[in-house]
Amino acid sequence: MAIKFYNVRKKASVEIAEEKCKKVVYRKETASGFKERYAFKSEDEDGTKLTVFCGKAAFDEANCPIAE
Repeated sequence: MAIKFYNVRKKASVEIAEEKCKKVVYRKETASGFKERYAFKSEDEDGTKLTVFCGKAAFDEANCPIAE
């Protein structure tokens, strides 16, 4: 399965294989507790760093390693 990213340098969508992606959880403290956002990160062949946000279901379903 491939994950779809938008490359701003190419101004086009690109698909990157799951094996080349990493999972990232962004945690933010709010007045009512913590908020979590889920994302995938990768790098295109031209060196552009790519990030796409997703839902928890897609995050859990993907077979990517978790970034540190």
